[in-house]
Amino acid sequence: MKDYGIAFVMTQSMFCALPFPCHTWKEEARNKMLLFLPVVGLEIGLLWVLADWILGYIGAPVLVSGLVMCAVPYLLTGFIHLDGFLDATDAICSWRDLEGRRNILKDSHVGSFAVIWCVFLLLAGFALFSSVPDVADGRCLMLVPVVSRCCSALAVLLLKPMGSSQYANGQSSTPKWHKAVLALAAILCVTAGFIFWGKYGCVLVGGLLGYGAALYRSYHSLKGMNGDISGYCLTISELCAVAVYALL
Repeated sequence: MKDYGIAFVMTQSMFCALPFPCHTWKEEARNKMLLFLPVVGLEIGLLWVLADWILGYIGAPVLVSGLVMCAVPYLLTGFIHLDGFLDATDAICSWRDLEGRRNILKDSHVGSFAVIWCVFLLLAGFALFSSVPDVADGRCLMLVPVVSRCCSALAVLLLKPMGSSQYANGQSSTPKWHKAVLALAAILCVTAGFIFWGKYGCVLVGGLLGYGAALYRSYHSLKGMNGDISGYCLTISELCAVAVYALL
């Protein structure tokens, strides 16, 4: 049981930029980290909703609200998933052979495709948040990062990893019930979305569909799963959720 507590601390330290009083690492707990990824997502979602409430309370201008709301999830994660988006975009958009795409994925340099699509991503997020109607129920944003991280954890656990992936040796040792818990958490989040926020439950469905589309594109292009692809899919998932949120 102690390993699960250590795994939570490891997940919190790696995937969240919020200050945390405890920092530790235990290699034996690595295979339990993904179970706590949705917990980090809930923290980010709650702060996202809090930011939305504060901006509304102080009557912030629409463009300022759009900028802040677009930036919050990236700032709270220390841009770790955006980094994965950049790496995967460079690889996928290169249209080289499989070996070439994988080499680009591992390259630490930022290419032109990554820059172009990152600008588009940020502009899209800013435009969508600036277009959200005043009557929109922002509470649904609370569960968007939870759903995207449930999907990421399940994708890493269920799909064939790349040999270079940090998760390559952890799949077989991960308890099978972790997958059931993660799947159940995603289902419960979407169900709760419709129960508590009516049509805004569609925001969470949009996130699921966005993740699925991004995963199909990236996994088939790179023939494997790793952390960069996870970040790529998670980023697109949350943008799709925001798109539904703005357009409802």
